[in-house]
Amino acid sequence: MKHLRAVHKYFRKYKWRFLLGILFVIISNYFGILAPQVTGYVMDKVQVKIAELTGEKKGDPQKINKEYDPLVKVFIAEVEQRIHRHDFAWLVMACGVTLLVLALLRGIFMFFMRQTLIVMSRFIEYDQKNEIYLHYQQLDTDFYKTHSTGDLMSRMAEDVSRVRMYTGPAMMYLINLVALISFSLFYMFRKNWELTLYVLAPLPLLAIAIYIVNTIIHKKSENIQAQLSSLTTNAQESYSGIRVIKSFVQEKNMELFFEKNSEAYKKSAVNLAKIEAVYFPSIGLLIGLSTLLTIMIGGLYHIRNPEEITIGTIAEFVVYINMLTFPVSSIGWVASMIQRASASQKRLNEFLDTQPGIKNAPDPVKADLKGKIEFRQVDFTYPHTGIRALKNFSQVFPAGYKVAVIGKTGSGKSTIAQLLLRMYDPVKGSILLDGVPLAGMDMREVRRQISYVPQDVFLFSDTIAGNIRFGLDEASQEMVRTAAIQASIDREIMRFPEGYNTMVGERGVTLSGGQKQRISIARAMIKNPGIVIFDDCLSAVDARTEKEIIGNLYSYLKDKTAIIITHRIFSLFNFDRILVMEDGEIVEQGTHDELLQLNGYYTEMYRKQQEQEDEDD
Repeated sequence: MKHLRAVHKYFRKYKWRFLLGILFVIISNYFGILAPQVTGYVMDKVQVKIAELTGEKKGDPQKINKEYDPLVKVFIAEVEQRIHRHDFAWLVMACGVTLLVLALLRGIFMFFMRQTLIVMSRFIEYDQKNEIYLHYQQLDTDFYKTHSTGDLMSRMAEDVSRVRMYTGPAMMYLINLVALISFSLFYMFRKNWELTLYVLAPLPLLAIAIYIVNTIIHKKSENIQAQLSSLTTNAQESYSGIRVIKSFVQEKNMELFFEKNSEAYKKSAVNLAKIEAVYFPSIGLLIGLSTLLTIMIGGLYHIRNPEEITIGTIAEFVVYINMLTFPVSSIGWVASMIQRASASQKRLNEFLDTQPGIKNAPDPVKADLKGKIEFRQVDFTYPHTGIRALKNFSQVFPAGYKVAVIGKTGSGKSTIAQLLLRMYDPVKGSILLDGVPLAGMDMREVRRQISYVPQDVFLFSDTIAGNIRFGLDEASQEMVRTAAIQASIDREIMRFPEGYNTMVGERGVTLSGGQKQRISIARAMIKNPGIVIFDDCLSAVDARTEKEIIGNLYSYLKDKTAIIITHRIFSLFNFDRILVMEDGEIVEQGTHDELLQLNGYYTEMYRKQQEQEDEDD
């Protein structure tokens, strides 16, 4: 239960709706609890009438049972005044109509009860999902590298739904249970405390059974939720990688893997269902025992002292017990929902309590970037792998500089981009933008003024135009098309039947690799920032298109600071500096001509590239 304290802030937020719902629960149960008293009165009145017809002497039920509710007393007074003018059938009909009216009133307030408490739970579900989604967005890159997408989705969907069952149905039935039991016990003790104790004798056994079963349910619920998360992750990865699965003919193996996980989840769920299947009939048995005790002990008391416990009293207690049947039997269901919600909220709290490793400074600096970039003895090691990606990296790039970063896979090229965007912070050293430490600047402002084309291109399930204008609040169709022309993708877009309104499939699955890369480049260009970072973004385009894009980039980047990370050498692009990286360090640097004169690593790369291009021609 301690884990569910995290949702109590929502009860405070919707306190008036919650309090109103509690009021409706109380009123609904109040009208419901009057029915047994009316029934008891009628039964006693029938007994008096039978006694009169048989010549026996019976007491007046109005005098015998003085412990009625004030509203029932008013009803009895009205009936007693009118019964002399009507026959006995009128009394039965009047009581029947009264019971119907009480049932209608109870039903109306039950409707209001659901409209307040259940609707409140939907509002809480809405708020909680928004809170989780917002928190997910604040978490840093390292978090997403160590947690699967399927698990994140499972917690946001399945776990939040189970918590809603606590804030809605479970809370409603719990309040209803407390209200109904309180009313029932109050009037039962007022009527006859000895008979009440006998009737309630099975309840301690019920409490012990609930405690034992709840402990088991809680443990199994945690296990089931973890297995469901694993199952969701398995399915999500299969759907995302369906082309790889098909190309390697691994459908059967993936099916067996999914079936194995599904079988484990099924067994756990079935075991939990078996426990609940035993639990609910057990409660029904205990309720039945209470009813039998009521009739048996009440009958014995009536035989010994008919003036103290009448047939009406026994009937009243039987109705009380039957009224309590559903609420008491729902204890197990409510307890199960609360335990499952607690297990789910525990999983949610694990993420909600996770603080992002990358945060804004207390008073972040907001500045318009001119483009000067400085690395001062930067060291960085990836926390999830322990790989040291940069070693004592120091460079100064004046505003407007064009820099190429070249090297093999794993040489530390992309890490430079990750650090500049502050996806990570250096382990040692510092990065400055226009002379201001990056760690002290507002992250949103920094990222807003930098265009980044990642190595792993990601497109959203939106139109092509929507993907291109993604980084801007507003962008005209003319701006979108200009960016597409600069990225050499406009002609291909216009060949689509719907042009720029063509819907892109999930992660751009309907487009080729080169098309996705160029749309990603257009998305960066439309922002028109002061700093541009391209991370190996031309790997999927042909040589002719590459030359066309480079030509467009040369004019586009005229007054901008640009860092182009690549494994190829762009000899047609006049870079101010080229850095050659290997194992996290700069092994060569200079202009294209200067590096060729060194006749080292860069020269060897250039020679091999030229030979490859000659073979392709």
